[in-house]
Amino acid sequence: MPRLHMHVTDAADAPLRAALHELRGTLEIPHHFPPTAQAEAESAARAPRIPAADGAVTTEHTLEDATDLPLFTIDPPGSLDLDQALFLSRRPGGGYRVHYAIADVASFVTPGGALDAEAHHRVTTLYFPDERVPLHPSVLSEGAASLLPDRDRPAVLWQLDLDAEGALTSTSVRRALVRSRAKLDYAGVQRVLDDETAEEPLALLREIGLLREGQEVARGAISLHVPEQEIVEHDGRYTLAYRAPLPAYAWNAQISLLTGMAAADLMLASGTGILRTLPSAPDGSVARLRLTARALGIDWPHHTSYSALIRTLDPRRADHAAFLQDCTALLRGAGYTVFDGSAPPPSEALHAAVAAPYAHATAPLRRLVDRYTSELCLAASAGEEPPAWVRSALPALPREMETGTQRANQVERACVELVEAALLRDRVGETFEALVVDIQDKDPTHGTVHLYDPAVIGPVETAPEGPALPLGHHIQVRLAEAEPGRAPVRFTPA
Repeated sequence: MPRLHMHVTDAADAPLRAALHELRGTLEIPHHFPPTAQAEAESAARAPRIPAADGAVTTEHTLEDATDLPLFTIDPPGSLDLDQALFLSRRPGGGYRVHYAIADVASFVTPGGALDAEAHHRVTTLYFPDERVPLHPSVLSEGAASLLPDRDRPAVLWQLDLDAEGALTSTSVRRALVRSRAKLDYAGVQRVLDDETAEEPLALLREIGLLREGQEVARGAISLHVPEQEIVEHDGRYTLAYRAPLPAYAWNAQISLLTGMAAADLMLASGTGILRTLPSAPDGSVARLRLTARALGIDWPHHTSYSALIRTLDPRRADHAAFLQDCTALLRGAGYTVFDGSAPPPSEALHAAVAAPYAHATAPLRRLVDRYTSELCLAASAGEEPPAWVRSALPALPREMETGTQRANQVERACVELVEAALLRDRVGETFEALVVDIQDKDPTHGTVHLYDPAVIGPVETAPEGPALPLGHHIQVRLAEAEPGRAPVRFTPA
């Protein structure tokens, strides 16, 4: 499920930052790594080592040299935890070749060690509006393991060949030493693509990205471009603005999605792996979204599928952005499915939003499971058995990832509540135009409203024994509470 991107600009005042700091304490989010884990990370940063099948590591760093590939990274400005680097080219006989380097975290983390144990405890990098809490110590995630430019790095190097229509024709994965040539950002990439000054390896990002988007449409997949929410302080009040992702972001994401699908195919063919799975959305959820679309004035013809509608929306528009936020509800229920030697493949192998088997494979610096996916795919590509340390960890991974995802969701919800309370804290008692987007089955006097301005979602309740809330209808609501860190926003019908 796409995370709700939210950050606080430098203009935001100290009280909100103080409340966010307090929130991290309340949620018991770790500030530092245990000394033994930190020491392991610092030692590994000085001398990364290739992991062996039994979980041990070699004493010499002997890797295939692929530093001649002029890889580049594309990330938000200021990012230092660079998981992926790519190089795109045309194949002589037609079609395309994608080289995709993924940070080789297993060359820095010894299975069963203190650092490994801490990674299994943290599971994911956690994102707060003002900072992030990393999965791995920064000496690795922003240093020795990150694919920073002009530095030799161990990597899991994918080679993905595509035909002229962008369909995958062959996959190979190997360990290699790589060297990124440039650290690019989305705005800069979009600019040179738009003015057609990009050199071919970068210009192919749009060409391949568009072809892969066409493949996505043909599969009936769902691609949500959820806008980022930006909270700024102006004249003593907070305001909330949406920032739509650039096309270059979506094209780059298609390369990651392609790799995740290729990883799933490799693991399914080998008989051992871990997939990211998602069941189809229940009809009731889609029906509720139709009510929301109607109330927001979004035209959704009955003959148009949900996936087709999504592609017509413009996340720069407030009404479309609000609808896209609500659409993330259909992606809930995702999980991880492990299989080991099972034949035929697991029956629940599909990810409904991807409309194909899919695996998390491209963000090992920020997500625990991706380290294991890399090792499984390396073994599958080489026609070898998976490492024993990987196979022994598989049964527990789905539960670990579920726990970590729940923690990330808890952080997200708490941050949203806190920021929205900060946004509205000086407007208690005011009346707002809103849309009822949900009601409780057991008590239809309690539900959820989406304000039109600002784009806040919050609980609403009528008086006891009052009338049921009108799902999908416009109502006026009065802000009853909003105190950052103390009371989340709460509305009553006006």
